[in-house]
Amino acid sequence: MKVMNMKKLNFAIIGCGRISYKHVEGLYENKNVANLVATCDIKKDLAYAKAKEYINKMNDDSLKVGIYEDYKEMLEKEDIDVVTIATESGYHAEIAIYCMNKGKHVIVEKPMAMSIDDANKMIEVAKKNNVKLSVAHQNRFNKPVQKLREAVEGEKFGRIMNGTARILWRRDDNYYKQAPWRGTWDLDGGTLMNQCIHNIDLLQWMIGSEVERVYAECDTFRNPIEGEDFGAIVIRFKNGAIGIVEGSAVVYPKNLEETLSIFGTDGTVVIGGLAVNELKTWRFEGADEEAVKKDLQVEIDSVYGKGHTPLFRDVIEAINEDRKPYVSGEDAIVPLSIILAAYKSRKTGMPVNFPFNNFSSSDMKK
Repeated sequence: MKVMNMKKLNFAIIGCGRISYKHVEGLYENKNVANLVATCDIKKDLAYAKAKEYINKMNDDSLKVGIYEDYKEMLEKEDIDVVTIATESGYHAEIAIYCMNKGKHVIVEKPMAMSIDDANKMIEVAKKNNVKLSVAHQNRFNKPVQKLREAVEGEKFGRIMNGTARILWRRDDNYYKQAPWRGTWDLDGGTLMNQCIHNIDLLQWMIGSEVERVYAECDTFRNPIEGEDFGAIVIRFKNGAIGIVEGSAVVYPKNLEETLSIFGTDGTVVIGGLAVNELKTWRFEGADEEAVKKDLQVEIDSVYGKGHTPLFRDVIEAINEDRKPYVSGEDAIVPLSIILAAYKSRKTGMPVNFPFNNFSSSDMKK
C-alpha cells in the first residue's frame, strides 16, 4: 500500500564525477519528496559544481547545499537521510558500509562492490542497521524492460530456453585517460564489470533462475588498461536455460547497440537501442507487435537512460513504506557474481561452478 503523505527526505551525493548528473536529475525530478542538502568529492570543485547544478535546476539561489571533501565530516555535520554513492567502483563498499553504520539509507552505483565478500557484508550491514540498500541498475525501470518483465512473470514465454546480452560499445584512449582508475583491477575491472553489468543484470533477471556455472573468454585488444576491453560469457542456469554475453568496448568507430534478447518456446522478445530502451521484437501468439512497439516508444539522451528518476522514487517510497527497494543488494549481487565468476574463469581457463569461493577483481593481479 502506497504512503499517501511521504516524508520528504534529505539526500547527499558522494562522488561528483561522470554519472553524478543523473543523481542530480533524479533528485530534481523527485523534488516534491527529496532535497539535496550536501555534495562531497575529494576534488572540492566538483562537489561545488554539482551543488550549483542542482540549485540552477531548482531555480532557487536561496538553497543551501553543503560542500565537502570528506564524507565522514559531512555525515557528522549535515542532517542526511539518504546517501547516493557515485565514486570509483573500488570505494563503493567501504563508503556504503560506513554510511549504513551511521544509520543512513544508501543508493550506490553499479557494481555494488568489487568482491562477493564485500557485497555480502553490505547486505548484512543494511539489515543490522535497519536501513535500505539499493543499487543503481536503473535500466530495470525502462518501459520496454518492464513490459518484458510482465511477460516473464505472466509465463507468456512458455519455457525460456536462452537469452543473449550484447553490449557493443566504443571506449577509446581518451575515455581511460580522463580518469586513471578506469580499467584498473582494484577500482574498476574491465568492460564486463563497467559497461556490461547492466545488461547482464537484465539477462539473469529475465531468465529467473540461479546460476549453475559460468565460462568466459576475455582479452584486452586495444585499450591501455589492466582489465578486458572485450569479454564473452556463457552462463548455464539451474533451470536449464543458457545465457550468452557479448561485451565490447572496441567497436569501430562508435557505440553500435545494447541489446537484450529472450527466447522461449512460446515467445521472442528483443529490446535494443542506446540503452535497452527500444522494443525491436515482440512475438507472442495473437500479439499486435506494432501496437506494442508504438506504445513503448521512449527517447533518451545517453547510455544512462532515464531510470535514475524512478529508481530514486522507489527508494524514497521503500523508506516511507518500510519495504525492500525494487533493486536491492540481494538483487545486485547476482550480476556481480556472474562477472567475478567470468574473471575467475578467465584466470583459470576453466568453467566456474556456483556457488564458488569469494573472488575479487583484484585477484586477477595475483
